[in-house]
Amino acid sequence: MKMIKTLTWAAGLTLGAALCSMAHAHDDAYLDTLTAPHGGQLRMAGGSHYELVVVKTDPVAKVAKAKAIVVYVTDHAGTKIPTAGATGSVTLLSGKTKVNATLTPDGDNKLTGHAVYASTPDLKAVVKIKLAGQDEQQARFTPLANQAGGGGDHKH
Repeated sequence: MKMIKTLTWAAGLTLGAALCSMAHAHDDAYLDTLTAPHGGQLRMAGGSHYELVVVKTDPVAKVAKAKAIVVYVTDHAGTKIPTAGATGSVTLLSGKTKVNATLTPDGDNKLTGHAVYASTPDLKAVVKIKLAGQDEQQARFTPLANQAGGGGDHKH
C-alpha cells in the first residue's frame, strides 16, 4: 500500500512539473521571442493566441490619427480559429490618453477596428474577444515596446 501511495505521489509530482512547464512555455516573455505571422505581438487568451497588429509609425512624431487595429486568432499550433459571429473591443492607452474601438469579424480568423491613436513605444492595449459560443477572453499587449529608445529590429 505504501508503494502505491509513493508511486501516486511521484506521478502527481511529475504531472505537475509537466503542466507548469507547459504553462510557462506560453507566457508573455516566451511569446515575445516568436515571430508573429502578421508582424504583430502575440498573447495567450484562454485556449487561443491573439496577434495584435497596430500601425507603426515614427514614434518621435507622436501624432494621433485614425488608424487600423487588427487581431488575428489562432490556436496554440497556429491554426486559424474562425471569427464569424465574434464580438470584440480594444482599449488603447498611451500616457493619459485612452481610446476604445469595436472589433468586428473581417475574414477567416481576423477582427478589425479603427481608432485615433499615436504609435508610441508606451502604447498599451487590452483586447477582449468573445468567440461564438465561448466565454469572453482578454489579453494585454505592449505592441510597440520594442521601439523604445530608437526602435528594435521588428519589421511591422
